[in-house]
Amino acid sequence: MNHFDFPRQFGALYLRAVERYATGQRGVAGFFDANECAFLKENGLSSQSLYDYAEDHAGYGGEPGQPQALAIELVRRDYFLNVQHGQPSDHVMDPAGLPGKAELIDGIPWLARLLPKAQAKLRGELPGSLMFCCGGDRQFFREHNILPAEFLTQIGRNENNLPAIIPWIRARAVQRNQARP
Repeated sequence: MNHFDFPRQFGALYLRAVERYATGQRGVAGFFDANECAFLKENGLSSQSLYDYAEDHAGYGGEPGQPQALAIELVRRDYFLNVQHGQPSDHVMDPAGLPGKAELIDGIPWLARLLPKAQAKLRGELPGSLMFCCGGDRQFFREHNILPAEFLTQIGRNENNLPAIIPWIRARAVQRNQARP
């Protein structure tokens, strides 16, 4: 594994995925070759996540984009290599247990849904039917002035005390509002 070269390798694979999607390839099965799948697996990443980035890139004007995807996956990769010691979780989040889109935490829309998704993303437990940094997540991040990777980092720092990130979220939103003309 070449740690130093990971960003370049990930970036190249991201661009290939976007190109494949643009040329009509659909479905995660067979979307990546064996070497690409091995690269993703050894770094704790999923083929589904990269496929989802390519799909959203095509459908949402380039979002979330390669820089955001790289930042997110660097956080996931770090957690996989340094917290999980390179061992994938044997658990997959049950999407049926995910809070509804309208549920609130401390009056904050989308947060009840985002917290367990972020935890599952960080741990590599997100089911194929869900995407971290989907359109709804991106709207939340924009409204609260948060980089998706920063949010994932906060989840890791506060794994056993998720309510501790609420003041951080509120402070970010205030900073965004103060910066507006």
